[in-house]
Amino acid sequence: MSAQVQEITAMLDMLPEQEQNLAVELLKRIVLAWDSDYTKLTPKEADELAEAENSGYIDSDEIDWDNLDKLELD
Repeated sequence: MSAQVQEITAMLDMLPEQEQNLAVELLKRIVLAWDSDYTKLTPKEADELAEAENSGYIDSDEIDWDNLDKLELD
């Protein structure tokens, strides 16, 4: 968690519950305006995705489970 997120969390924790709920709803609107279908990646997520794609990982949908002996892992 970044220092900025920790600071925001600490400030929200100081607020009464009703204002916390308001802040949560405001944040939801901000996030939905930024990425209405939740498809954008944060920089951290983009790095993690790139690492996973280059790791040699094989998606389970790409595996012919009935013919595992023919799977080439090289």
